[in-house]
Amino acid sequence: MRLENPYLQSASLFDLTGKVAIVTGSNTGLGAGMATALAAAGCDIVGANRSDPAQTAARVEAAGRRFVDVRADLSSLEPIGSIVEAAMDTFGRVDILVNNAGIIRRCDALEFSEADWDAVIDVNLKGVFFLSQAVARQFVQQGGRGKIINVASMLSFQGGIRVPSYTASKSGVLGLTRLLANEWAGRGINVNAIAPGYMETDNTAQLREDRQRSEEILARIPAGRWGVPDDLAGAVVFLASAASDYVHGHTLAVDGGWLAR
Repeated sequence: MRLENPYLQSASLFDLTGKVAIVTGSNTGLGAGMATALAAAGCDIVGANRSDPAQTAARVEAAGRRFVDVRADLSSLEPIGSIVEAAMDTFGRVDILVNNAGIIRRCDALEFSEADWDAVIDVNLKGVFFLSQAVARQFVQQGGRGKIINVASMLSFQGGIRVPSYTASKSGVLGLTRLLANEWAGRGINVNAIAPGYMETDNTAQLREDRQRSEEILARIPAGRWGVPDDLAGAVVFLASAASDYVHGHTLAVDGGWLAR
């Protein structure tokens, strides 16, 4: 009797061929890296962005997959319906949501403004919940099953400094990931999160340009370097695939060992 190759069986768990993923903030940085990784694993991508995602679209199409560009400012809930509709109109289904879009405001807590508080919470937490709700409703209409991947942060675990609304929002993302997993796991919907470490993105430009602060950060990272968007490729494909079917409510740190120090 011919036995099935266990390596090939394991590899197929990560195959996303024919799946459709919505990725917010996919035009640059971590979102671009995750969208490209999902496309390489077989996903078509619906990118929800405020600005032109031409480079990401080119990378997705180079992987042989389709990219749909939806312009969406997630500081309000208005575009949520159009994002889901774009996926349904083009592909007839949605299988994966990556809630990556996020913003940050830096200022001492004593001087932090209400406007900066609201701006960050609206995008990083309120938008994450209501887009997750809309996509989960679509999963249910499709008969259940689906993957939601939120983007948390090292500040989901730690306090940080000078980013009060960002810390609050990312702490909230960790808690919301657990809450949604509790409610939706029984429907076949996996809700998990990735917590990137210190990454080379627009959000960390000020930190990296501050030589002293950058050296302090690097000194604490066992891997000895800032992360790059491609470092999230394995994590996002794992959480989007059948390989993670029994993983619910988990926040996976991809941090070069930062939390282990």
